Amino acid sequence: MRSKTSIIYKYAAFFTLLALISPVFALNVRAQRMRRVSKGLTENQKVLHVLNRLGFGAKPGDVEMVGSMGVKRYIESQLNPNYIDDSAIASVLNNFEILDMETSEIFAKYPNPGALIRMLEGNGRRGNAAARNRQNNDAMKNDENAQEKRRSERRERRRKLIDLYQKYDLKPANQIMTQVQSSRILRATYSKRQLEEVMVDFWSNHFNVYSRKAATRWYIPSYERDVIRKHALGNFRDLVLGTAKHPAMLFYLDNFQSVSPNAGNNRNRKRLQRAMKNGRLNPRIRQRLKNRGLTDKEIDERIKQIKSGGNRRNKRGINENYARELMELHTLGVDGGYTQEDIKEVAKAFTGWTIFDPRGNRKIAGNTILGRQDRQSMRQARQYGISANTESGTFIFANRLHDKGEKTVLGHKINAGGMNDGLEVIDILVSHPSTAKFIAKKLAVKFVNDKPSEGLINRVAKAFQKSNGDIKTTLRALFYDKEFFAKENYRAKIKTPFELMVSSLRALNTQTKGSNGLIALLNRMGEPLYGYQAPTGYPDTAADWVNTGALLERMNFAVALASNRIPQTNVNLKPFEASDQRGVLDKAIDRILSGEINPQTKSTLVKQLAQPLPQVTLAETSESNEMRDNSMRNNRRRGRNRRARLRQPRGNPEIFKVVGLLLGSPDFQRQ
Repeated sequence: MRSKTSIIYKYAAFFTLLALISPVFALNVRAQRMRRVSKGLTENQKVLHVLNRLGFGAKPGDVEMVGSMGVKRYIESQLNPNYIDDSAIASVLNNFEILDMETSEIFAKYPNPGALIRMLEGNGRRGNAAARNRQNNDAMKNDENAQEKRRSERRERRRKLIDLYQKYDLKPANQIMTQVQSSRILRATYSKRQLEEVMVDFWSNHFNVYSRKAATRWYIPSYERDVIRKHALGNFRDLVLGTAKHPAMLFYLDNFQSVSPNAGNNRNRKRLQRAMKNGRLNPRIRQRLKNRGLTDKEIDERIKQIKSGGNRRNKRGINENYARELMELHTLGVDGGYTQEDIKEVAKAFTGWTIFDPRGNRKIAGNTILGRQDRQSMRQARQYGISANTESGTFIFANRLHDKGEKTVLGHKINAGGMNDGLEVIDILVSHPSTAKFIAKKLAVKFVNDKPSEGLINRVAKAFQKSNGDIKTTLRALFYDKEFFAKENYRAKIKTPFELMVSSLRALNTQTKGSNGLIALLNRMGEPLYGYQAPTGYPDTAADWVNTGALLERMNFAVALASNRIPQTNVNLKPFEASDQRGVLDKAIDRILSGEINPQTKSTLVKQLAQPLPQVTLAETSESNEMRDNSMRNNRRRGRNRRARLRQPRGNPEIFKVVGLLLGSPDFQRQ
């Protein structure tokens, strides 16, 4: 019976949603005709337009505030955020200690539990794990005692971890991204520097890194604070250089492992491997390996592994991942005029750009718990010629790993030497006309419409080039262009899940602490922050976000928010109170949409008021959520698998029904 009821609710939810969202797939034809004959936006519409495009929508009182100060003055104030008093945001972020921590401190305070155990049980544990597994695999399958022993070892390991975390006041590593995501939601919701927050969102997608790739998450707090946020309204070259040097990007795109084939340590490695493969390991070499922490048994196992061809993972050379994405996604664009040879040459220029102790092993357990420094990190410091006191996770340029030859990139000869090779490449790419046009188009798509005109792109690109990549100058050209306030571009963009969440929180003047419930709901809508695996980052066009399954998740969020079901997130519904539901609807339209609503949407909403509210079932997975892009589909599945714990509904059901349906309507989905 319960299953049958659930199915009925699911179908009711689907048909209710379909009635509401069908206008989202294509703008109403009549509305388009009205826009063509209209002379332009009213002053009130211009105010709403800048609040929606330069920020995450209006909070109560914002329309009046911007109307009073004037649209132009508001735009200029947002372009110069340092003059906006935003001190109140500090108290909102008080509980997020990770925002002010250096990467080495995060490695130490929020350790990787697996790495912590390996450090405590000895460096050879990882190296011997595969061999032990091969030897014991068959026995483990048939020997119940062995299986029980293994379970007992796992329990003992967990107990050790718990004791260590308590003794040294350590914290779970999964809290890193929780704090990062919560703080982003809170900043976007409460900050007065709205354009800065929009640009942080824009650049973090443009220079995307994926938090779930190995040690990347430990670097993201610094990446967002010291690069993305610092230069969000600065100069584009600083953004490119900052991301190129930052360990988050170096680790995500593997450039920290990119080494010239002729590098000195590579030659030594090859000599050592040849000696081990030939079985000619003299006592001097064996002692050197033992000084690194290996036992005779482990050395013999390594020799056996190399002889059998099982040491492929240790091969190092030039990695082209970063070079390719630097040109295709960060600067020139896919049609920017570069070749595969250019990619190879750029990759050579960035060899030696690496990370000291990239996984933070030395800080995890070395000094803090074992009272000694990790031998591997000490050896790396000697190899790179840097101080042994260098903090884990620090960018370094290792000249001995760098390709010393001359490079040719886009017809330019590069022979500056050392780190200057990479810096010269950045100068060439940033100043290239293709980069200006590529960035101009992305900004026009973000702020104007999904298919901006060539004229607009060219005008913005010209401002970018003339200002040498000054982001404020480029945005000013965009915001004052005749097409920015064109009638056809008003409410022509579909909000991304992040934009929808934040604009909803702002419209309802929500009091929230950025709880796990909000993060889980954002994940289910398909946009976990720093959760996009491909280097492209999340898309910004309606075609990538509008489909029935995704919009059903948006409706689920809207209903959960309006009915006060999200923990640590509270909405005051009293301002919407009225004598009947039509009165509630009119008040909601006035407060949430500033009185503007498509007649077709309002007619549909009136009909839906008599129907039961769709039940929010966040534990279920929508089978109809067919995504166009495979990477996005994988990300959204991952997000939906996170279970959100919701409270029981709170407040007047007749009010939160109206508010929830309005937040899920096409008129609020657009900006």
